[in-house]
Parts: sequence; structure tokens; C-alpha cells
Amino acid sequence: MINLDGNIVAVSLPSIVQTLNADFASIEWVISAYTLTFAALIMPAGALADRFGRKRVLIIGLSLFTLASLLCGASPNVTILNAARAAQGVGAALLLSAALALLSKEFQGASRAPAFAFWGSVIGIAMTLGPLAGGVITQTLGWEWAFYVNVPVGVLMIGLSIYAVDESRDPDSATIDIAGSTTLALALFMLTFVLISGNHRGWTDGLLIGSLAASLAFFVSFVVVEAKQRRPMLDLRFFRQPIYIGANIAGLAYAASLLTMLTYIPLYFQGGMGASPISAGLLMLPLAMPLFVVPRIVARHFSHWVSGRTLLTVGLVMVSVGLLTLACLAPSFNVPMIMVGMAVAGTGAGILNGETARVGLSVIPPNRAGMAAGVGGTVRFAGVVIGFAGLGAILYQRIASELSQSTLVDQASLKLASEAIASGYLTVAGRSYGLPANVVLGSFTAGYQMLFAAAGLVAAGGALGSWVLVTPTVQDSRIPEVIPEYE
Repeated sequence: MINLDGNIVAVSLPSIVQTLNADFASIEWVISAYTLTFAALIMPAGALADRFGRKRVLIIGLSLFTLASLLCGASPNVTILNAARAAQGVGAALLLSAALALLSKEFQGASRAPAFAFWGSVIGIAMTLGPLAGGVITQTLGWEWAFYVNVPVGVLMIGLSIYAVDESRDPDSATIDIAGSTTLALALFMLTFVLISGNHRGWTDGLLIGSLAASLAFFVSFVVVEAKQRRPMLDLRFFRQPIYIGANIAGLAYAASLLTMLTYIPLYFQGGMGASPISAGLLMLPLAMPLFVVPRIVARHFSHWVSGRTLLTVGLVMVSVGLLTLACLAPSFNVPMIMVGMAVAGTGAGILNGETARVGLSVIPPNRAGMAAGVGGTVRFAGVVIGFAGLGAILYQRIASELSQSTLVDQASLKLASEAIASGYLTVAGRSYGLPANVVLGSFTAGYQMLFAAAGLVAAGGALGSWVLVTPTVQDSRIPEVIPEYE
């Protein structure tokens, strides 16, 4: 549900923008409002699942996600849509942390790799169907149904969860870490606000500088608060293990580089090539199909003899190579070669889908499964938030830089023209600001070339971090059943 919804919405963004008359910042918040609450709350959601029951939290999350989806589809303007998207993110945090904790608790030892491979394949199915389903739904029924489709699915999943899922919890779970939850949420919110608002307010704006300082202060406060907890929401002792650090670096780099492309690439196709929503969805299949196929292949043929370090590194290197290929091809719109680059990146992503969670959870005792699931989810979706906003800033700045070299654009119009082009309104930008088609298209492709290159470098950095930190062998049999409390 979570991944299918995210990919359907990505293809629907241009239609949402046109219907609700939204600007580029509003587009970013349609994604970021969801991922921000998701990233900020998934860790405390894991603590809630450990304490109050993972099945119970799963059902509550499903219910909230379903109701928020209904509100998203019925939104009359972008402000209400973004508020509903934030509520949807809360529900998603609850249901994902509970689901992953249930999976980690249920499967141990040799059964863990196939279980997480299947988990990765399920994500792959959603990512495979999402772009195509989003294109068909948007073009035939309207973007509203990208959200309405969650309602019957959500009701069905609530019933199945009540019937099929066994309850489990951590009997030693302490009180909810309100201070840690608050400081983490505020830190992520401030950072996202800075990244999204920098293009519009200017990077030297006093409010943004103050917000960035506040974000850093809240992050430091969060670490201090967690270090003093008897049973913290984030057990910092796990970060003494290089394997755990390396797995989380891999998850962060994967999210910031590849997962953000699931939003930006459809905009590239629809804005630069004039593709319809359905065509954009079809063009996404070379990226999405490997996400379904590859995790099962890895679990069946590789995970029992290839180390987690190798799999994580190879996956991120392939993502990097694929994205750098797109950077080279962005100005030419060479569709066949772009498909090759997307397939390479998608294959790397397929390796990472189940492997990042498996390697990270392999060094965590079962009694902290909810906490560990929350950390992994927080890292991944924090990567999406930061990556989407940061890459959006790179895209905007590159477009503005290209336009500023043209004598046809005055400073008063530069900002608005850059926003229109970044949003995919190439024809509107040319007509409204008197820009030739070649200038508009040239700035658009230059922006996406820089965006793809930056994402590729992020993946390359993650590959290096994974190789250095993750040891060659990861064995579930070494995991203790419980981890002692702080003295």
C-alpha cells in the first residue's frame, strides 16, 4: 500500500498541479508532507508497536492511512491535500513499523533471508505496478483516484490483519519516549523546510539560517536525550556495530538517490518529452520491473554464499552507474539508452530492497524488533525527504543558472520562469515569459542532467560507506535473544 501509493502519486503530480493550480514548492510538499511525517514518526511508531502490540498498531495505522487517502482524493486545494498527505504519513509510519517488526519477530535464522526477499519483492510489485497504474488512473479516472484506490484495499487489509496476524509485543517496553520523538520530528521538519524553501527565499535568508541552526540543535538534543534513557527509542549502542552503521548508510543512500527518482523521472518524461501519464508509467517499467524480480533471485542464488557487504555495495554501484548514465543522456532524450540506464539502476535497487533491511536487522535482538524496524524506516524515509528536497534545490538552481545566461530573462521573471520549468510547465514558461523553446528545453535538460549526476554520486558514496563498514559475513545465529538494559 505504501509503495504503490507513492508511485501512483508520482505519475499523477503534473495533473494535480494543473487541477489545483499549484507551484513548484507545493509539488514538493505533496511528496514531503507525506515523507516528513513518515520519517519523523516511524521510529516512535516502532516503540509504540513494541509496547502496545504490533498487530494493534498495524490495524490503527491501516485505518488512519485509509481515511487519510479518502481525504486526499476529496481535497479542494493543495493546502488541504498536503495536510491530508501528512496524516497519511502518520498512518504509514504506524503500519510499516508494525509490519516490519512482525516480520522480524516471526522469521529468524535461515528463514530470514527468504522472508526479507519476499518483502523486497512485494515492494517491487508496488513499484512495478505504481507508475503504470498511476498513469492509467490519472488519464482515465482523474488524479483523485490515485488516493481513492487505497480505500477498498485498506478495508480489505484491516480485515485480513484482524484474521491472520498474531499479536506480539516487547514485554520489557518502557514508557513512550516523548522527548526523543519531539526533538527528532522537529529536527527533520526544520531541515526539510530549509531545503524546500531555500530556492524561493534565498539561501542567505535569516529565517532559513535560523531554521538550519535549530535543526542541528534538535538533532543534538535528540542524541543527548536518547543516551540518557533507560530504554531508549533509539538504542545508541547498536551504532557501535559497524555492520549496523553500514546497513543504514546503504539505506539512506538508496533512498536519497534511487527512491527520489521515482518522482523526478516521471516529471522528466512528461515535462521534457511531453509523454502522457500512461506513457510515463510505461517508460518507468525498466526501472521498476527489476524491483520485483531481483530480490527473489538474490535470496535463492546469492544470499547464502555472497556477503551482505558485497550485495549492498554492488547494488549501490549499479544504482550509481545507472543514474550517471541518465545524466549523460538527459539532454538527448535517447529513449532506448535511457531505458538501459534505468534497468541497470533498477537491478541495483532490486538487490537493495530486501538486503538493506536484512543486514541491518541481522545484528538486532528480536526483543527490539520494533525499535530496529523504526530506525530502518526512519533512515530510509529521511533519505527520501532530504534527497527529494535537496535534489529539488539542485534542479531549480541549475535551471535558474541556465536561464540567467540568457538576455531574454529579466531578474524579476527568473524565479517564476525557473519554477515553471522545474514543475514541467515548459510550454507555459515559454509563452508567459517570451522564451524560445530551445532555451526552455535546454534549461530543463541541464537541470535534470545535474539532478541525475548528483543522485548518482550519492549512491556511489553509499557504496563506499557500505564496503568499508559492513563485515563480509553476517550470520543471524550470532544474534542474542535479548539485549540487557542500561545499567
